Amino acid sequence: MDDRPPAERHPAGQLTRRLVVTGLGPGTLDRTPADVVEILSDPANLVVLRTLQHPAAAELAGLREVVTCDDLYDIADTFEEVYEGIAQRVLDASAAGDVVYAVPGSPVYGERSVAELRARCRETGRTVRVIPAPSFLDEVFTALEVDPTERGFTLLDGRDLPDPLMLHLPTVVFQVDTELVLDDVLGRFRRTLPPDTPITVLSELGTPEASVVTYPIDTVPVDLAGLRTSLFLDPPGTGLVGAIKAMRRLRVECPWDRRQTHESLTPYAVEEVFELLEAIGRLPSGSPDVDHPDYVAYADVEDELGDVLLQVIFHSNLASEAGAFDVEDVAERLLRKLVHRHPHVFGDVRVSGAEEVIANWQAIKAEGKPPRSLMDGVPEAMPGLERAVKLQRRASRVGFDWPDARSVIGDVEEELAELVEVLDRPEANHELGDVLFAVANLARHLDVEPEMALRRAVQRFETRFRRMEELDDLESADLGRLDALWEQAKSEEK
Repeated sequence: MDDRPPAERHPAGQLTRRLVVTGLGPGTLDRTPADVVEILSDPANLVVLRTLQHPAAAELAGLREVVTCDDLYDIADTFEEVYEGIAQRVLDASAAGDVVYAVPGSPVYGERSVAELRARCRETGRTVRVIPAPSFLDEVFTALEVDPTERGFTLLDGRDLPDPLMLHLPTVVFQVDTELVLDDVLGRFRRTLPPDTPITVLSELGTPEASVVTYPIDTVPVDLAGLRTSLFLDPPGTGLVGAIKAMRRLRVECPWDRRQTHESLTPYAVEEVFELLEAIGRLPSGSPDVDHPDYVAYADVEDELGDVLLQVIFHSNLASEAGAFDVEDVAERLLRKLVHRHPHVFGDVRVSGAEEVIANWQAIKAEGKPPRSLMDGVPEAMPGLERAVKLQRRASRVGFDWPDARSVIGDVEEELAELVEVLDRPEANHELGDVLFAVANLARHLDVEPEMALRRAVQRFETRFRRMEELDDLESADLGRLDALWEQAKSEEK
């Protein structure tokens, strides 16, 4: 008669072998829970260990016969293949008898092989019993004398750090098992953390060889990496979260920041955007798709982007004070807009190219809105060239456009001819505007941003003229000499 509990029967009524998943605890076998040791010691159970590279696992292997999965790490190309191989080995073993699969620490913290095994069991209706055990986290927080519930904490996998890396809570990094991984983790941290930020390295916790040592982040020895090495840091306010917190503090403690309003900040927003455009204009044309990126120019772009971001954070903070929204709401609204307007990425819509993406974008934007002019919604405060291109693109949606760039050149020539006819009359102002509008149209057909093209042309002129000033006294030079100096500056630039 079958005396197994109903939970260990297959839905069809067939008997299934017992499958147990458990943890070995954080250190030696004497730290493993007694009920787990009892199950592991039962000769009726086949014990499968994820690895022998753990004190309790090595002790257990000296007391009884076990099956290990260390060989899978050597033959697999990726960790995903390792976890899949482990799950398959455990399931294959359980077909012949009762199996206990044991992992270092806890079976529910950082154990992807357990997650893979449980997922497969769910798919087949197989019952798997998970017996908890102390995690390495218990040892970490005990050693540090830190209560993780006081402020919360972040747990990161050293082999798979998130991007972006938002360091703002007490942070534990596990699986820092090689020097390469440790060096990568420290490198990522150094991008935002001050060089004297304390990093605590914890090794071999739960054993007599346990070590807990704190270093400034710039002096952590990479040879401390190991299979049982973890890191802990309590980061200062850095990165995006740090900037948000700093802005909130300034709003309270700084007299200038305290008196600002949305309206008073408007000129700064405009100024910062133009300074960003100026910095972008110094990048090589086509960046980032260039052979030799200009990292000096990129540093300026980074700085100016920060100033623009300050405006976003500042205005969001003011809105938060009014009870309207905060910066998190701004980001969430942006996220929803991106997802909604890109169904070809986040949904099942298929597109043939960039033009169809733009058409879909415009159609989605118009959803639920009353019919209106295509000319609506283009801010009059935009720079003239940019606004011209924006309106021309709107008109092109209904076919009101030149067929190609060569046709537009003819329009530019025609507008120039009309300007020549009225050079000495007031109408020249009007006709010059038409020339500029036609040139903006040409830029659009050439897929060139006219504002940026003009900025680069102005920059080239400025650079060449400064070189002319270095070469000679321009005030005493005649026109022939000035032309020669200009050509020399141009040739040197090339």
